[in-house]
Amino acid sequence: MQFFDRLTLDSPRRTGDGYLAASVLVARTGIQHYAGSEVGRPDLAQVRVYRPADQVFDDKAMASFAHRPVTLDHPATPVTADNWKRLAIGQTGDEVKQEGKFIRVPMALMDAAAIKAVENGKRELSMGYSCDLKWEAGITPEGEPYDAIQTNIHANHLAVVDRARGGSNLRIGDGSQGMHILMIDGHQVADVSDAAKAAIETLQAQLADARADMARLSADLATATIAIQARDGEIAGLNARLKDGEISPARLQSLADARARLIADARKIAGDAIVVEGRTDAEIRKAAVAARLGAAATEMADAAIDGAFLALLPLGDAAPDPLRQTIINQPLHAGDSAARERRALADANDFNSWRNKAA
Repeated sequence: MQFFDRLTLDSPRRTGDGYLAASVLVARTGIQHYAGSEVGRPDLAQVRVYRPADQVFDDKAMASFAHRPVTLDHPATPVTADNWKRLAIGQTGDEVKQEGKFIRVPMALMDAAAIKAVENGKRELSMGYSCDLKWEAGITPEGEPYDAIQTNIHANHLAVVDRARGGSNLRIGDGSQGMHILMIDGHQVADVSDAAKAAIETLQAQLADARADMARLSADLATATIAIQARDGEIAGLNARLKDGEISPARLQSLADARARLIADARKIAGDAIVVEGRTDAEIRKAAVAARLGAAATEMADAAIDGAFLALLPLGDAAPDPLRQTIINQPLHAGDSAARERRALADANDFNSWRNKAA
């Protein structure tokens, strides 16, 4: 099967007799893409053809690149002795050598029209050769998939073309600008110049930075979202507590009325001088009782204070308390009013303590 690859020509120079001489790359290893119709498979849109290093750098294959005719574009048929005089514009030399993944050979263009075409920009090269094509899918050592493998490579001619299949590395170079294979995510995308390569690499770096920034922003957003959700939960809990403790106007009025009655009762027991501002209800009751009982009030429990407070209210103001009334109505000897009062208070306290516990 006939194949045409595309290659590079480095630093051409004019010889003393006007020929154009150069050292060129004429073949390379790796994957090359062909239309299915180019390789006898019109049913396929594209075929990935793999050329292993052991085939490209085989001694017989490399020897076939020496003394090959150079043509201007590819001829319709292979170059032979019958058409060489009509098709050839130059020839390759015999110093064939491996250079990385490429084969390099010297070449010379001897036709004036072809030399002018090269100097006007027609600089890429394409090797015409025959080979056996083995249809077997696989993966290269570099991890690239392929559909077929080339074996038994034999060079026929080297063509000067406008665009090389093997990439712009395979090019008649003028030394002013290098060319590079652009790889994106491990795949060859295009052959680009130094300037284009630098611009693309800058954009790729900026894209990588943008992706890193996006990842950081996403992490920050996730953290902020968690914090907001926690705060929302806290607010919901506080709102529930606020609702549970919500005070209606009626409830507020009831509390105000109860507070006013307590203050009025405390003043009936201890007089208007009792301090009520800033004190709780329990503190007001204790202050009122202490104003009447003195140090004895400091030893009383809260329930005893409540009972004493009720007992110290004038009879007409306190809620009816049968036990208190019975004690007060008991006959005592003259002069024992203080004892009667203390006994009534003590009994009332005991009764109220018992009543509170029972409740």
